Amino acid sequence: MELRDHVRRKQIERQAEGYLELGMSQHALDLLAALRDEDMDPQGWYLRGEALRALERYAEALGPLEKVAEAAPSDIAVWLGLAWCYKRAGRIDRAVYAMEQALKVEPKEALLHYNLACYLSLAGQKERALGHLSKALAFDPSYRGMVEGERDFDPIRSDPGFQALVSAVV
Repeated sequence: MELRDHVRRKQIERQAEGYLELGMSQHALDLLAALRDEDMDPQGWYLRGEALRALERYAEALGPLEKVAEAAPSDIAVWLGLAWCYKRAGRIDRAVYAMEQALKVEPKEALLHYNLACYLSLAGQKERALGHLSKALAFDPSYRGMVEGERDFDPIRSDPGFQALVSAVV
């Protein structure tokens, strides 16, 4: 790739990032369409995936985000985005996998344990869900306030273990 093409790509990526920050996801996506797939770098793929995710085109966002996860497996933001899209595309098993990959990078990140607990609850894996929810609450007790309104926990909400966990005094 020539220098001017590299500079052009970076300019497009910066502009697309700005559009995303302003909530103008379709503008970002339209701008990124000017780049050929073979000229995209992980940042461009990430921006395309995030624009599609913001537009609630979850199944379409998976391809770009998977490319980024392959290129940058230590980026937990990518794994979070992937899990979000997998869940909404009806692939809870893949959402669980994405959170497990993120936890390999940041094993003490409460948000990752919390999200994994949500997905495991939806997958019917109660014991694992409770284990990760317990870790999330231990790392950051403020998550306790989110549990009541979290519909992902509905499958396990009546379980005595769940009730004991969320009602424990910190």
